[in-house]
Amino acid sequence: MAPRCWRWWYWAAWPRTRPPPIGCTASVRQQFSTQEQTPQICVVGSGPAGFYTAQHLLKHHTRAHVDIFEKQLVPFGLVRFGVAPDHPEVKNVINTFTQTARSDRCAFHGNVVVGRDVTVPELREAYHAVVLSYGAEDHQALEIPGEELAGVFSARAFVGWYNGLPENKELSPDLSCHTAVILGQGNVALDVARILLTPPEHLEKTDITEAALRVLRQSRVKTVWIVGRRGPLQVAFTIKELREMIQLPGTRPILDPADFLGLQDRIKEVPRPRKRLTELLLRTATEKPGVEEAARQASASRTWGLRFFRSPQQVLPSPNGRQVAGIRLAVTRLEGAGETSRAVPTGDTEDLPCGLVLSSVGYKSRPIDPSVPFDPKLGVIPNMEGRVVNVPGLYCSGWVKRGPTGVIATTMTDSFLTGQVLLQDLKAGLLPSGPRPGYAAVEALLSSRGVRPVSFLDWEKLDAEEVSRGQGTGKPREKLLDPQEMLQLLGR
Repeated sequence: MAPRCWRWWYWAAWPRTRPPPIGCTASVRQQFSTQEQTPQICVVGSGPAGFYTAQHLLKHHTRAHVDIFEKQLVPFGLVRFGVAPDHPEVKNVINTFTQTARSDRCAFHGNVVVGRDVTVPELREAYHAVVLSYGAEDHQALEIPGEELAGVFSARAFVGWYNGLPENKELSPDLSCHTAVILGQGNVALDVARILLTPPEHLEKTDITEAALRVLRQSRVKTVWIVGRRGPLQVAFTIKELREMIQLPGTRPILDPADFLGLQDRIKEVPRPRKRLTELLLRTATEKPGVEEAARQASASRTWGLRFFRSPQQVLPSPNGRQVAGIRLAVTRLEGAGETSRAVPTGDTEDLPCGLVLSSVGYKSRPIDPSVPFDPKLGVIPNMEGRVVNVPGLYCSGWVKRGPTGVIATTMTDSFLTGQVLLQDLKAGLLPSGPRPGYAAVEALLSSRGVRPVSFLDWEKLDAEEVSRGQGTGKPREKLLDPQEMLQLLGR
């Protein structure tokens, strides 16, 4: 939700583009509603937000043409590079996105970095409307001493590494330590913990990269601590991910019953999803397991645990001062109640030895172009219902619109709303009238700058190559990691 202070910006930004007063001629007010012209619309980003925005626009305007620009050579954003390899069912949305991309009114242009290869003002000149849907491609820094030590990574980079994101292919995390610490208690934190602790043979038939699988086969990590500043009632992960962790083969959970004292009474009034999640945590922490579960846990060679009321204060160095050897945690207590409660330090600290620290405290969007307003504190583009403030004809959807929260379904709803607002403005005559050149103008600019975009047909060639490479080992695909190799396969 956009802060209230943006509201006056929005109205100041559209002084000449408000709906014409009653009595204006229909031809002015509904210049596009007659379907006589072809609105040229540009979407920046080909993850869920970009594709769902394009899908809505194509479905609800029978003549609209949508160009999708993507900086990677391949489409699908976090569905390809963020969803865990052992969650193939979540990636089924790629089938829907592929149908959208194959529409004769939609075109994918990969290998184009908006803000560098072509500017947002240049896109606005070429299109009737531009939608920024480029997601959150950075991570929130810990901003504590020792964060720069070897063995400290962002969870975002770690996920990119095992999912084949080209910029993270050289990460090479050292998994020779016994204990890893993950800072943050959201779904990404549980994904990372699960990948670290899953027996490698269970990942061999997924689309995890072979390079990551080789490292995981040599891993000596036996214990993973998942650390949060607040308590069990404030965890950000969902029940599905928690249940997967509890049932993970070869592992057993470590939860301190003291963290759950008095919680049974407090959860009576919380919303049902939170209540079910907390009840599962309670049972795991306090109830004696059955005979079969007890036997399974007794034979487990790996453990994972949730540490509550702990905030990272300093990454502790090894004797040579170069490598992580542990993390100092400030003990916290809660002020306030429920999900809005705040963690405050008590003055006590504890040191937790470890050889790997993964920071999973949130993703963050970056500004894309000097011409686009950006709120560095919130990490979003200031907007009202998807309309970028102060820039008529510019819109945003997804994480860059609302912040890095929610699941794919949340992004779908959000993106549909942006698409709906854009079409409302189009119908009301708030966007430029007359034809716009669309991709023809952008193509000329890119060509003059030596940029060679990748089409969706090109992607389908790369897709076929990945699938072919995976067949030999029984994997759904073996992802291509090197952009240069991809271009060579395309004859570039």
